[in-house]
Amino acid sequence: MDNNLKLLRKEKGLTQIALMMQTGIEQALLSKYENGERIPPTETLVRLADFYGVSLDYLLCRTDKREVNR
Repeated sequence: MDNNLKLLRKEKGLTQIALMMQTGIEQALLSKYENGERIPPTETLVRLADFYGVSLDYLLCRTDKREVNR
């Protein structure tokens, strides 16, 4: 998961501070999530998946497919 979070943020051209401002997730937590030091709670994972427009399975590295099944 840590690789996908950082990859998605960089693909959007965002810094952790910019992502914090858009999602409300503290920068220190974003850093820990991206570095694999902490696992985000479910509601944070959902918020990030919605923000990036990807599936939870993609964030959790369970699949390489980004699309969301609705």
